[in-house]
Amino acid sequence: MTSALLEARGLKKHYDEGRIEALRGVDLSIATGEYVAISGPSGSGKSTLLQLLGGLDSPSSGEVRFENSTLKSAADLDRYRSDKVGFIFQAFHLLPTLNAIENVQVAMLARQTNGMRRAQQAEMLLEEMGLKDRHRHYPNELSAGERQRVAIARALANDPAVLLADEPTGNLDSVNSARIMEILTGIQRDRGMTLIVVTHDQEIASSAPRHIRIRDGRIER
Repeated sequence: MTSALLEARGLKKHYDEGRIEALRGVDLSIATGEYVAISGPSGSGKSTLLQLLGGLDSPSSGEVRFENSTLKSAADLDRYRSDKVGFIFQAFHLLPTLNAIENVQVAMLARQTNGMRRAQQAEMLLEEMGLKDRHRHYPNELSAGERQRVAIARALANDPAVLLADEPTGNLDSVNSARIMEILTGIQRDRGMTLIVVTHDQEIASSAPRHIRIRDGRIER
């Protein structure tokens, strides 16, 4: 039986002194190498859940566990975000003053001090994303699809165990959306990496081997 890599136990998240309940007790177990899509209407809590699973925020109550250890302290979360998780966002979040190869290297700064090795690894990842001739281009010189591919390369920079994608096709047309999902599912398949995608696109959600629907802060199915 495949072991659980990532777990949520009784996960709750409140805002505005408890008046807003984003998550209302979520229990979830995700196996090593699994591809999971999470969908739900706006305000359902799906992005909040992804942020908690990625260690970008802390729950009001309950716990997130990675490899059977609870993520509690700030040091735990820092190491987890740096070493174990790669993030991909709808808005790309590339630094506008850095070119593509520099944006990918940013993710490596805490771990890899050798500048030449960082550059070589970033170059290889960009080539894997089909961006061999775009290394020195800045984000405003790239198309939306190219920017998302740079963001994927950056997410892979530290060889994470988990890839978390929050609406990765939300700013893309249908052609680029299909290409990005082909890249992500290929990474998951070829590297055996756990992939969790939050999406409002029902075609993407229904094509995943496991589809979790969330509504009003609770898992519906």
